[in-house]
Amino acid sequence: MPIREPRRLARAAAALWILWAVVVWNVVFDHAIELAGRRYVSAAAEAARAGAPYARVDDWMRPAVTTGLWTASATALAILTVGWLSLRWSGGWNRPCA
Repeated sequence: MPIREPRRLARAAAALWILWAVVVWNVVFDHAIELAGRRYVSAAAEAARAGAPYARVDDWMRPAVTTGLWTASATALAILTVGWLSLRWSGGWNRPCA
């Protein structure tokens, strides 16, 4: 019985690539929302100091959610693509378990 089974290792590697994509998606989305929140707070403080109309949080956060979703999804898709290609090129899926 071999110590290393290529198909089993390939499945484990695929699971790790998926896990990595999920974690990175969350980090990228969170960063986009946090950055928009900081920009909103700064704009609201500036509007209050200048006596300008109240800065609405919705005007700042809705575009950030859309941008965050697209950016995070594109990043996760890139990671999954690299993972899939690396598994295909390594031949881990096609090696027989002997």
